[in-house]
Order: sequence, then structure tokens, then C-alpha cells
Amino acid sequence: MLSIIVTTLFLTLVLNVLLKKIKMPPIIGYIFTGTMITYIFNLNDAVNNKDLKEIAEFGIAFLMFTIGLELSVTHLRDIRYQVFILGSLQIILTGGLSFIISYILLNIDLYSSIVISMVIPLSSTAIVLKSLNETGEINRKYGKNGLGILIMQDIAVIPILLIIWFLSTNLHHTGSQSEGTIFIILKMMLGGTLLVGTLVFIGKYLLEPFLNIITKTQSDELFVTAILFLAIGSAHLAHIFGFSLSMGAFIAGMLIAETKYKHQVETNLIPFRDILLGIFFITVGMQIKLDIVLQNIYLLFILIPVIFIIKFAVIYYITGFKNIKRTRLKTAVILVQIGEFALAVLELSTSSEIIKPEYSQLLIIITVLSMILTPMLLTNLSNIVDKFMSNSLESESEKINLGMPPSSVVILGYGEFGQNVAKVLQSHNISYSIIENNIDTYYKGMEHGEHIIFGNASKKIFFI
Repeated sequence: MLSIIVTTLFLTLVLNVLLKKIKMPPIIGYIFTGTMITYIFNLNDAVNNKDLKEIAEFGIAFLMFTIGLELSVTHLRDIRYQVFILGSLQIILTGGLSFIISYILLNIDLYSSIVISMVIPLSSTAIVLKSLNETGEINRKYGKNGLGILIMQDIAVIPILLIIWFLSTNLHHTGSQSEGTIFIILKMMLGGTLLVGTLVFIGKYLLEPFLNIITKTQSDELFVTAILFLAIGSAHLAHIFGFSLSMGAFIAGMLIAETKYKHQVETNLIPFRDILLGIFFITVGMQIKLDIVLQNIYLLFILIPVIFIIKFAVIYYITGFKNIKRTRLKTAVILVQIGEFALAVLELSTSSEIIKPEYSQLLIIITVLSMILTPMLLTNLSNIVDKFMSNSLESESEKINLGMPPSSVVILGYGEFGQNVAKVLQSHNISYSIIENNIDTYYKGMEHGEHIIFGNASKKIFFI
């Protein structure tokens, strides 16, 4: 076991260092590591290990927790058209076309077709947003379109997980199918109501006082412990009510997003999330069978372009109402891949025996390959779009319409010096924001009507 752990860590480091040089995401390194250690140590049965699966599932739960932190009501309201209109249309149209092709044209069984229709619409939040943030393109119109659609896809993961749970329960139910279905729906509705009600009550009346008490201890260790308790505790509560760990973690994240602790919680949770996500993607890599890849190499060369064309066409069509051609093309190109959440959906569907293993294996390979291609597409985005453009006139109009956020001074700390700086900036009508990690000083800033955020600026760059 120690040899396996050491080898896994070594391969992860080496592969990710090499991939970093060619601007590939670490997700790919983790997946390759899982595949390599499976063949090096002959671990064909390791991926079915129950303990390993539970640890890996926590990676997705923590990811959903951090996504919940980003989905505050204010954030959703600012880009509501991109999220709820474009995002919903993309999922419905792409999923519908995928289901028609798989179930009617390819004659794939019903449950497998349902899973396929839920997987293909999902794009890679991790790769796309990371790239757009690094280049500043997140503030361009196609960046905002992509952000909105990705947020809706992240929100859709919750009903997708519920559908998987429902299909799994219905598939293995031994009684009358109609009675079983009604019982499952009623149980799901009751459990969901109790779960949401319990977490909302805790979030409204207990969450902030609890974090206030922890923060006043001025102990980073206790704050991290409190965050882990909230994330894992909410996931466990969802499990008690019969739902996935991810659902409970997601709701808890959304509740914390409405508090002043949002940024500091995210800062402290990221290392745990990334480690557990790494384990999850290693388990995904362990499922890749190279013999199946070689046997279906020609099929892969057909399916990947077909999926890209379907997603490109749908996104280009739905963005046609409020965007110029160049913006529509760029929005479509950045979202053609299948993303990391698809791997989570496939993992849960396979373990629940909803989708046939051969279909799951092909989709995992397609997803991984599409994610590998994505950085290359994003790096050459303008050149790719130029191939579709007959002239460059629209390029200028896109830049003219660019809504960049106004520049702002950031004051780190609201002590005596910070307050004096704030007064000087106010006298010159210069906008500013404050980051403060002392809870009492934070409240003083709030009383003075300052734009102040609770958090430790030495640990994270805040985008205000």
C-alpha cells in the first residue's frame, strides 16, 4: 500500500509539472495517474473499493460546496439572462438532441440514453473559467455568456444527481413498479422538504452566530475545523435523508454565501477540495481500459467531432438574440467540451448500474479527450473564430461593447491607518473596498457604511 501511495504521489507531481508547461489542467494529470497505477500495480479491482469510492465522493461534495458559495442571490441576479435563459436552453436542447440520437437513432437502452442526455450538455467549469479568469476574458461578452451557461450547468447537477438516485432506486425496487415509483417520489419530496427546511433553519438562525463565536477565538485552526464540520455535516445530513452528499454540501454553501464569511470559508476550504478532487479524478483514471480505447479508436474519432458539432450548433443558435456573430462563435467554441461533472455523473451512474459499462467507458474516454483538447481551443480561440469570419469589423464592435469593471483601491485592514486612508480616498471621490479579518473591526466598518469584506487578504486574492 505504501508503494502505491508513494508512486501515485510521484506520478501526480511529474505529470502535472509536465502538463503545466503545456498549459494543461491538473485534472488530466490525475486521470493519467489513475490509469498508470492501475496497470503498474494491477489494480483492476481497486476502483470498486467502497472506502476509496466514499473518499472520492467527498471531492465532488466539497466542489459542490464551493460552487454553492459562488451562487449568491446577488450574483445570479446580475447575470440572470445568461444563467436562466441561455443556460436552461443549452441544457434542454443539447440533452434533447443527445437523447433522440442515442435512444431513437442508435437504439441504446432507455436508462443509458437518459444518462447520456444528462452528461453531454455539461461543460468544464474548472478549465474554462480558470482560463478566462487568467486572460481577463471573463469580462467580455462571450466570457459572461460562458459564465452564465456554466453556472446553470452547475445548478443542474443537483437535479441530475436526484434523477440518478431516483433511477437507481426504481431500478432495484422489488415491488410493483407503479407503486414503487409513487412511493419513491413521495419519499423524495418528503426527504427533500425536511432536508432543505432543516438546513435553511440552521442557516438563518444558527449559522452566523456559530461562526461569530468561532471567529472571535482568533484561531485559524478552529475556523478550518468549523468549515469542515459544516461541509461534512451538511453532506452527512443529506445522506441521512436519503440524498447524495453533494446535495447537502451544495445547499450549505449557498447558505454561507449569504453571510460575510463567504470569502474566508472558500479560502480555507480550497486545499481540502483540491486534494479530494484529485483522489476522485484518480479513481476516474483507474476506470479507463486501454484495450477498449484501442478497440474503439475509430469510433472515438467520429463521436468527439459529432458531440462538438452538436454543442457548438446549439450554443451558437441560442446566443443569436443579443449577440453579434463573433461573440456567438466564441461562446460556442469555449463550451464544446464535456466537463468534470460528467465524470462524476458517469461514476455514480455506473456504480448504480444505471448505464451499461461499455457506454460509460466510452463516455469517460470522450470526456477526458475533450478536456485535453480544450486548452488548445481556448489558446487559439481568436484564430479559430477568424476562420468563420469573412471580415474583422465585428471584432471592433465587440471591444466597444466590453463592460470592464471600474478600477478600485483595495485597503487591507480597517485599523487606524486603514480608516485614515479611507477618509482621504472619500475626500477625493475615489472608489475603494476594504478586506478585514478581525470580526469586531469588520462590524465597525459596517457601521460606518463602508464596502468591507471579511477575510484574510494574505491567503487569497479577492476579486471585488
